Amino acid sequence: MEKSASERKGRVKAQQALREALAQTESHDLHSTIYPMRPIGTIRSCFSTRNGTPRQPLLVSLARACLVCDPALVPPASLEGLEEYSHCWIVYVFHLNTDIEKLWRKPSQSKLKAKVRVPRLNGERKGVFATRSPHRPCPIGLTVAKVEEIQKDKVRLSGVDLVDGTPVLDIKPYLPYSDSIQGASVPNWVKEDCLLAVASVTFSDTFSSSITSCWKLIEKKSLYSSAEEFRSLITQVLSWDIRSMSQRNKPQDTLNAEIVYHLVLEGLDVSYMIDNESNILVQDVSLPKNLQDFAGR
Repeated sequence: MEKSASERKGRVKAQQALREALAQTESHDLHSTIYPMRPIGTIRSCFSTRNGTPRQPLLVSLARACLVCDPALVPPASLEGLEEYSHCWIVYVFHLNTDIEKLWRKPSQSKLKAKVRVPRLNGERKGVFATRSPHRPCPIGLTVAKVEEIQKDKVRLSGVDLVDGTPVLDIKPYLPYSDSIQGASVPNWVKEDCLLAVASVTFSDTFSSSITSCWKLIEKKSLYSSAEEFRSLITQVLSWDIRSMSQRNKPQDTLNAEIVYHLVLEGLDVSYMIDNESNILVQDVSLPKNLQDFAGR
């Protein structure tokens, strides 16, 4: 027992000395400090690309995902008890940021923007920390999701706003008594949900036959139980205007040609059009030739 206590005391002193040494390097430069963080798992999501992924959690109740944990870091016992909670917090990495390489540079050379464009304000800029933009000094995201089921090293979720392949850093249970703050206030522009809502979502006459054909190719690996349920997912996703600011503000050409947009869900390319009254017509669904062709469109 004495040897054990002595060893423990030695470890504590060594850890304290290490922290002090790291803090003193490079004149107390914050960028010299390294913390032991790595993904504990990866998200398998219905959203194949960033385009179409909801801007906030729980907006699309049918948006499903499966967190596949790394068994070396997350043994099944780590997840015991999580199924007793209705929701959980997911801490993750914005791994698909197009400017992520800038974060490796010195702050004076990173050219990270202090203000970002806000979709709800038609592109007006706000400070990055007053928004939930993925383009941040540290590309870390926080979202809440509904816990559907725990299967050994897998956590099945719904209501997600996570793209397929997202690295997850941590899971924390949602606690209503402390996480839900009574009387909390937000700016008025955050409350304007109608700015992003569309008037209607309808389907072309040929869509049913297309989804029936495509469903046979994906049903075994799909997060959904039927083609009808997958169609409901499309409706929920497109009920919010998923276009970028540049796409929404782009005028029709002189020939009044209708612009066709694309959304990739579970590897299927969904093409649709939207008129000036925000009515959406879903034209077709098919297997895309290359997912990269549809990224950001």
